[in-house]
Amino acid sequence: MKRKKRKTKSTARQPRQDVQAAQVPDRRASRRAFLAKSRNLALATLAVGGGGWFAVREVRAMMREQDLTRIGNGTPTIVQIHDPRCSLCVALQRETRDALCDFDDAELQFVIANIRSDEGAQLARRHGVRHVTLLLFDGDGRRRLVMTGPQRSEDLRGVFRRHLSRYGKGRGQQPTS
Repeated sequence: MKRKKRKTKSTARQPRQDVQAAQVPDRRASRRAFLAKSRNLALATLAVGGGGWFAVREVRAMMREQDLTRIGNGTPTIVQIHDPRCSLCVALQRETRDALCDFDDAELQFVIANIRSDEGAQLARRHGVRHVTLLLFDGDGRRRLVMTGPQRSEDLRGVFRRHLSRYGKGRGQQPTS
């Protein structure tokens, strides 16, 4: 009898080769994945780091804005008697900041007296005013004008200009002999 040739099972070996091929990663695909991860990490670092720097800057500005000891430091001051929970107060604050964009901080400063803090409530009581109020002080800390209620930024610019022309640095102070 003649011996029959056996056919090699090439199909049995193929899955084995596929498994090996799947285990060896494609270099281009892994490089792409690495670059994508690097880019995402860099963007996340910038977002967190940049956002953190912005937040620190905002906190410093808010702390400076709420420093009531700046009243009477030689620079005319606008003080808003403010309740952060009051929508009218928030609107007045926005309009006041908009009006103050035309002025340099060295010539006219803006301070917020939060009535929810002890210092802010005490200042409001001392001047006999409630929230949604602007107090305009000269450089020596003397109150010169009280404005109550909502205001428009266009109107506030005019009031601030007049206040500066009367009580700006070197003006409105009594001559000393």
